[in-house]
Amino acid sequence: MSFNSSPVATISFEGHSFYLKRDDLLHPDFSGNKARKFYYFLQNDFPDIKKVVSYGSVQSNAMYSLSVLAKMKGWELEYFVDHIADYLTENPHGNYAGALKNGMKISEQLAVGSEQFGEDVLFIEEGGRQKEAEYGIKILAQEIIDWQKENNINELNIFLPSGTGTTALYLQKSLLTPHSSLLAHVYTTPCVGDSTYLKKQFSELEDNEKQHPTILALEKKHHFGKLYRENYKIWLKLQQQTGVVFDLLYDPLGWRTLLAHPEVLNKPILYIHQGGVLGNESMLPRYRRKYPSISE
Repeated sequence: MSFNSSPVATISFEGHSFYLKRDDLLHPDFSGNKARKFYYFLQNDFPDIKKVVSYGSVQSNAMYSLSVLAKMKGWELEYFVDHIADYLTENPHGNYAGALKNGMKISEQLAVGSEQFGEDVLFIEEGGRQKEAEYGIKILAQEIIDWQKENNINELNIFLPSGTGTTALYLQKSLLTPHSSLLAHVYTTPCVGDSTYLKKQFSELEDNEKQHPTILALEKKHHFGKLYRENYKIWLKLQQQTGVVFDLLYDPLGWRTLLAHPEVLNKPILYIHQGGVLGNESMLPRYRRKYPSISE
């Protein structure tokens, strides 16, 4: 199975014009940055593998994407989480429900590592933070280069929010083509930890800092998964002004950060929509309960 190149749309938001790379439209079930990260495993044969094992949060986008990958490959998926709330067990929804439907087995366990499993198990780091991710992200980079050429855009700024930072890192690395006259600079913002955390994630995958993306951040500290009024408001504005549904966990902080750094907007800018909207099934009711006065 292979993907067609994801489309690029032109949108206007808060008085600025943006290009939007719709990686959320790659495939009905297997899309966004997780599809790019796991593409290596989809495209290659692993005759000895019978099971995939990974770990992370109970509503993780990666968990759902791995359940789709496992289903496509005929593998089992075992996923480890710290805790499953009783309410979620009784009322499955979002990525959790989708992954269960695809046959995922989920276990509550604090620590899990590759050394615990045999040779018939494919162990995937949380969020797909591993070197095999470069394979699919190189294809994304080539799509962007081809699009730049077709549209005569010599200098391009690219923005995407980061969890582990794997996509942003390998995208910047793949776009540094020494024989090309095209320039493409990747900017990102940390959504899970702070800038120091994100730099550490980059360095674990790539020592050469010249190949690292540029990190932008807001002045005020952001706590991952916490409900912020500003995030909800900008998410609603995005939908109203662009007609596009974005992820509620990463994209609001991404767009807030991007608009707070006008120096990045002085060149054509491509925002990468990385999917993850299935997670909105669990986030949106929480926002509606907390901020009932904000109208949709």
